[in-house]
Amino acid sequence: MSISVDKNKKLFTLQTKNTTYQMKVGRFDHLYHIYYGKKIEHQDLSYLLYNGPSHYVPYPHESKGRVGSLTLMSQEYPTVGSGDLGSVALDIKNHDGTRVVDLKYKNYEVIDGKYDLENLPSFFAKEDEAQTLKITLVDDVSGVEVELFYGVYAKYDVITRAARLSNLGDSSLSIQKIQSLVLDLISGQYDLVHFHGRWGSERNFERIPLSHNVTTFGSNYGVSSAKENPGFILLGKDTNEMHGDCYGFNLVYSGNFRATAEQGTLGQSRITLGLGDNQFTWKVEPGAMFESPEAIMSFSNDGLTQLSHNFHDIIRNNLCHSKYQKVARPVLVNNWEATYFDFNGKKLLQIARAAKNIGADLFVLDDGWFGNRFDDNRSLGDWFVNEKKLGCSLKDLVQKINNMGMEFGLWFEPEMVNEDSELYRHHPEWALNFPKRKALLDRNQLVLDLSQARVRQYLFDRIVDILDSANVSYIKWDMNRPITDWYSKNLSQSRQGELQHRYVLGLYKLLGRLTRRYPDVLFEGCSAGGARFDLGMLSYEPQIWTSDNTDPINRLGIQYGTSFFYPLSTMGSHVSASPNLQNGRVTPLSTRAAVAMAGTFGYELDVTELSDKEQQQAKEYTQFYKKIQKLTFSGDYYRLFSPFDNHNDLVAWQIVSKDKTKCLLSVVVTNVVANAPFVYLQLRGLDEDANYRVNDKVYSGAALMNAGLKLGRFKGNYPSEQLYFEKIE
Repeated sequence: MSISVDKNKKLFTLQTKNTTYQMKVGRFDHLYHIYYGKKIEHQDLSYLLYNGPSHYVPYPHESKGRVGSLTLMSQEYPTVGSGDLGSVALDIKNHDGTRVVDLKYKNYEVIDGKYDLENLPSFFAKEDEAQTLKITLVDDVSGVEVELFYGVYAKYDVITRAARLSNLGDSSLSIQKIQSLVLDLISGQYDLVHFHGRWGSERNFERIPLSHNVTTFGSNYGVSSAKENPGFILLGKDTNEMHGDCYGFNLVYSGNFRATAEQGTLGQSRITLGLGDNQFTWKVEPGAMFESPEAIMSFSNDGLTQLSHNFHDIIRNNLCHSKYQKVARPVLVNNWEATYFDFNGKKLLQIARAAKNIGADLFVLDDGWFGNRFDDNRSLGDWFVNEKKLGCSLKDLVQKINNMGMEFGLWFEPEMVNEDSELYRHHPEWALNFPKRKALLDRNQLVLDLSQARVRQYLFDRIVDILDSANVSYIKWDMNRPITDWYSKNLSQSRQGELQHRYVLGLYKLLGRLTRRYPDVLFEGCSAGGARFDLGMLSYEPQIWTSDNTDPINRLGIQYGTSFFYPLSTMGSHVSASPNLQNGRVTPLSTRAAVAMAGTFGYELDVTELSDKEQQQAKEYTQFYKKIQKLTFSGDYYRLFSPFDNHNDLVAWQIVSKDKTKCLLSVVVTNVVANAPFVYLQLRGLDEDANYRVNDKVYSGAALMNAGLKLGRFKGNYPSEQLYFEKIE
């Protein structure tokens, strides 16, 4: 059993394959956190709790000897007004204006299987794959009841968490802040790794020391954002890829979020993660409830690589119900960087024929196929096929491409509207906008109010009409601006603070309806590239466009940072033109292909302009990717040389099959120097006792992992090398 309870001691212990998580109800009925780390069997660890006197801190009224201050005690769910002066998980404004809630233990329940959330996506579990512990806390004065859920996935070394608040009182109350996860640790000697960025440079790796200052990061963009990702890591000072303790945290949510990390006054540390609280409020009427998004955490004492494997495995197996999680995905060619808005049906068919010649399986028609859409200033919201531009109906175009032996995909940006559109002219009240003010614009777009059921129904009906009219097997779901004008004409003045969360709930409702209706359609997410790369979107879409920046050298850092939490099967990655359209860099086709193979692989260029030699090369790259796609999607990923290490002139990564019979090594040289020193690259994850063949050479696993593989000297602009190893039986 993953969950054990000592009823007499009120001690709760969660066990996974390699970790232990323990908590206990204290003498004043507060729920204390005791330990999370490497597995410890059959031990009450409550001796770790601080029980000494407190000075210059508040302590419970029932206390004798000035003990039990919640500012000093490690807690499971700290609250406002209870004497905890750190970052709290729950801030409530009661009907009388007071900001206090003091949660005391009420009861617990152990449930076989994984809990579900009513309105939010969450990880699921197959039979006997997880257990749930539910602990109920209550404040009798305010009438607040909070159920804390812990989903224990023993084989993945993962614990999920969520909180459900119910109002049992006679008056309404307002949630000002609610977090999904808090972790108090008795030590503060850690570093913090977070992943910051911007458009075209998402998820940059940054490692900083944890300090007594509160480090706060998150998103106020209305989406999880390129600025920060919800995934972050707390790790020991000496922890690296292969050694040391580290904790990983992430959030199954696609809107504003907030995370904090801090050292306490006695050197302990606290992590919080949950909904963003800037402008957020939520009114809870008597008898109503509110649930937080799900958070996920994992611990590894074998370094960052194992931590990533824990997240990769559960995301690949227990998050998205799409059939494409388990089947081969098509190699696609997207026309965006080939044509932008300047295309017609004839040009699209030319690109599709060239795509078929290089082995692609899917042609994707991007922006510009609908309404009066000839640039990015108009027609968003007018989801009607422009047959004049295509020269035929969508059904006829799709049929012609299907007759080539290719599938067909289509771009949508359903959440947006242009002022110059028929939709906006008929329904300006459907767009988010403050009263009596002109809306802020980005890309000349406004945001539709997805909190309104009639808006969602309109979008659902239009998308269904398009998909039912033609054989469309792929959807690229884009969203190209942050959300700013947070005002809904559908909400009362007292509930405007709920809009940010209601928007995300509306998005999930719409995506849920569409993905259930079209189980055979592959949905790919996008938000100006990677501005909404999160577990919430991955619950509905098995892959996300990682960045609008397709330069392979920039992509090395973007994909490196993404890999800490998200498996390669989630990363949309394409071969683009050279010189690159974002930064003008010139790179060889082989390097562009090698980087794109660390993802879902496709082409984002005009394949009709490839030379005969390049077409043959592209065909070979496509064939090779199809050979190794299963390895890429299901194997273990190893970061060998980091693009964020200024001492490296190259970046290297490795993928090893779970049974250790196959391995792909990729190397990209970012700085070619004369008379370069030799590089001996030590591989990881192989079978030491086996032999591996690469090209015509044979190496033992022990040699490859200990002595290393000697790389040759590279020449030219950004050269690369890929080596495919197979175990000799």
